[in-house]
Amino acid sequence: MIEFLSALDQIMSVTHLTYLIAGVLVGLVVGIIPGLGGIAGMSLLLPFLYGMEPSVGLGMLMGLVAVIPTGDTFTSVLMGIPGSSSSQATVMDGFPLAKKGQAARALSAAFLSSMIGGVVGAIVLSVFILVARPVVLAFSSAELFMLTLLGLSVVAALSGGNVYKGLAACGFGLLVGAIGGAPATGEFRFTLDIDYLYDGIPLVVVGLGIFALPEIISLLVKNSAIASSPNKLGHGLKQGFKDVFANLPLVGKSSIFGSLIGAIPGLGGSVVDWMTYSFAINSSKDSSQFGKGDIRGVIAPESANNACASGSMIPTILFGVPGSGAAAVFLGGMLLLGIQPGVSMITTHLDLTYTIIWSLALANILGALFCICFTRPISLLTYIKFSVLTPIILTLILFAAYQATRSLGDFILLGVVAALGVMMKGANWPRPAFLIGFVLSSGAENYFFQSIQFYGYSWFLRPGVIAIAALIIVGFVLPPILKKRQQKNDVKAEPTPQETKKDNIVKTFSLADWGIIAIMSVCAIYALVNVWDSSMLTKAFPIIAIAIILFSVVMIVSKYIRVKHTRIPSDLTMNLIYIAGFFFIAYGYYLFGFITTTFVFSLLFLKFLAKASYLKSTTIAICLVIFLVTIGRVMNVDFPEGLFDPYLLSAIKTFI
Repeated sequence: MIEFLSALDQIMSVTHLTYLIAGVLVGLVVGIIPGLGGIAGMSLLLPFLYGMEPSVGLGMLMGLVAVIPTGDTFTSVLMGIPGSSSSQATVMDGFPLAKKGQAARALSAAFLSSMIGGVVGAIVLSVFILVARPVVLAFSSAELFMLTLLGLSVVAALSGGNVYKGLAACGFGLLVGAIGGAPATGEFRFTLDIDYLYDGIPLVVVGLGIFALPEIISLLVKNSAIASSPNKLGHGLKQGFKDVFANLPLVGKSSIFGSLIGAIPGLGGSVVDWMTYSFAINSSKDSSQFGKGDIRGVIAPESANNACASGSMIPTILFGVPGSGAAAVFLGGMLLLGIQPGVSMITTHLDLTYTIIWSLALANILGALFCICFTRPISLLTYIKFSVLTPIILTLILFAAYQATRSLGDFILLGVVAALGVMMKGANWPRPAFLIGFVLSSGAENYFFQSIQFYGYSWFLRPGVIAIAALIIVGFVLPPILKKRQQKNDVKAEPTPQETKKDNIVKTFSLADWGIIAIMSVCAIYALVNVWDSSMLTKAFPIIAIAIILFSVVMIVSKYIRVKHTRIPSDLTMNLIYIAGFFFIAYGYYLFGFITTTFVFSLLFLKFLAKASYLKSTTIAICLVIFLVTIGRVMNVDFPEGLFDPYLLSAIKTFI
């Protein structure tokens, strides 16, 4: 009770509220831009966590992660474009309502139900903390290691499409996370004698490279605004509120359901909206208007989305196993703040756990209020061309990446990871699986080492370990069996020769697929050779990751050989050209100076590529410079000075 009240007092402090509101505002903007989502947004915030008080840093992170499902409602309703994977179902009825002139009604109902869902999710999280405490305290390092593997297996199994792609991505994330010194022996692995790699790969660079940069490049290739033409908001804000209160039982059920789904690693936002949408249809006496503009089709998924964000914190906080990609970056943020998830979060750091819960609830309330009060001005963001936003977002990405180690290696690695991210996005490989594997790598290896140290090699005979191992096996074996049984039960008419020919063609492969397979295979073989002569504790964990990768690759290739297919065109040429251009631009930021290059690049890009006016181009470039100089002074962060920044900063000081 003392910790509960202490956390409440903490979040009401001016400092905490300031950073919480900052996180909320960033989250709303990130939510509006399709494709970015929580992973990219949280990766951008990670550099600001250095030196922060843990409770304040957690407040900023929770402010962002809590309201992204609220912000992405704008594009779903006004344009019919999902802001993220968790807002796809909202489009089904939100966009038809907007076309009827009832966009304001749909938005207000979505915002209020999102707020209620987020608060309910925070309550569910607090209940889980109390109930799960004895279970968490009973877990040893052996059970925690197996729980990590369970989380990875669930992520892989629920990646969609091809389970082996998800498994390979998880394994590759584990292997990349093992770069640097082995925690058990201190021996270095996979460094290629490059000084930058001796301390491992920074999370912020991986998060931005695998998600943010590929999404920005993809949007830049399209070079259009989110909305091609204005869609009037209309009236009906009050009616939307009335709709929510008239459907409170649906809101409550959807919120609780969303929290529980969010607690399952790998499931979360990718399916929870469709599951609750289906639930709303099946539980309705009259479902004839669903898909045509039924307000219940907006209320149900929006309630579940925000509750799901809270639910994903349950395994993250209690066991250190992230429930989603955004939760994986949040886990990295906790570690940057010096907070270790697990037992400490319900014992010595219980006040921080309650700070997270209070922050979640408050962020959802603030996010909904901001959206309701500023619906019209916020909706104008959807009419800005992506090419105008590109230099702004790229500058923020480079700024965030450079804070990792403050060396040129940050930019180079960002480009390399971004190239992988572009290929994975183009070939439909699960990038969250890779990121979650990367984040869990260090903790999993520590648990593995501690299990051997405490229990010897008999640790896998512990009852808890056997039970979790059984769950992992069932998770992989049961779905294919059920799928085959379902196929046998489905009695179909005799197919025509044309249908038979069509059914035998599975469009599953592209050149990008082969490129990813080649990269993973070469890296796995190199890693195996690199650690082969090392001590057992140095090579044991990487060999597990290598085995996962090679097994998955063999299964993917064997399926390709067995099943007839056609090649999917993956036109990534322009994307990869932009990646190549990124290397030159990033080197310019380092060579000539970050602030100088920001001004010149923004000015030229906006004028000649975005076709903006001289006034707009110059104004945006100057504002970016002012922002960087202000951030540098207030937060005491460094930029690569290069050749010209000292002179530019000296000139700026003369006028200020």
